[in-house]
Amino acid sequence: MKLIRGLHNLASHQSDFTQGCVLTIGNFDGVHLGHRAILNQVHQLAKDKQLPSVVMVFEPLPIEYFSPQKAPVRLMNLREKLAAFQATLIDYVLVCRFNAAFANLTAEQFVQTVLHRGLNIKQIVVGDDFRFGKNRQGNFRFLQQQGLQLGFETEDLTTFQMDDDRVSSTRIRQALSQQDLLTASRLLGAPFAFQGRVIHGKKLGRQIGFRTLNLNPKRIQMPLTGVYSVCVSGLAETDWPGIANIGIRPTVDGHRPSVEVHLFNWQKDVYGAHIGVKILEFIRPEMKFDGLDALKAQIEKDVLVAQRHHGLR
Repeated sequence: MKLIRGLHNLASHQSDFTQGCVLTIGNFDGVHLGHRAILNQVHQLAKDKQLPSVVMVFEPLPIEYFSPQKAPVRLMNLREKLAAFQATLIDYVLVCRFNAAFANLTAEQFVQTVLHRGLNIKQIVVGDDFRFGKNRQGNFRFLQQQGLQLGFETEDLTTFQMDDDRVSSTRIRQALSQQDLLTASRLLGAPFAFQGRVIHGKKLGRQIGFRTLNLNPKRIQMPLTGVYSVCVSGLAETDWPGIANIGIRPTVDGHRPSVEVHLFNWQKDVYGAHIGVKILEFIRPEMKFDGLDALKAQIEKDVLVAQRHHGLR
């Protein structure tokens, strides 16, 4: 997979799209099973036409630009999303900066300058409810009409269902908020996971006998909160077992979202490391305790539960 950062970098890839490409556009938050069905559809169409396949995504997401207070919590940050695309058969990912200039492109300008002249698309795969352009003027029918004039086809995307309902990022967010990790895992095709860089914290964990890795997950909010049994990748040849607290740490008057991971039988400092955290089991919701002694007593109980989950007890 090749990454194209911004429309201004399309010019340096013109030769890649001389014959055209097959494109899909979307948020792809979570890159879940429904998304993968679309990506497989785009890959197959491109393969049949002997053209490169392209995914266009936006940063920030359009709803985050227009109505940040209404934007749903992300399942993935951009880095995680790109890593997920890397594991597919898609040839190119184009990340478009969603700003005032982009938001003011009319539907016709978007088709003419970006899709036709920029990418030379021969086929586009989107939902029949797809809307785009200034004031959301463009739709599926408009794309079909433009395609007749400019020489590209408009294809409706595959709908992927599970349990008689469409697989969607909204369903996954709802499952995670309800601690239904099994449903979220089924819809995602894997346990919910995220990435983050290990940063310096207040080191309170050391004071109560539980060293933690404090993570910056590069997001304003997490789609789930509580205490979980987890596995961590990126530190050893195999995933390392542990326990994580995701929330705001009310016992020590925390306010910003935080992620703290305690690894079992781990002593090394790994500040600056970029790690992955896979959520395995829900243990309990985040709580406020009457001081560090009460917190320590509860963590001891939580660790025993997590160790049993990992088969260490």
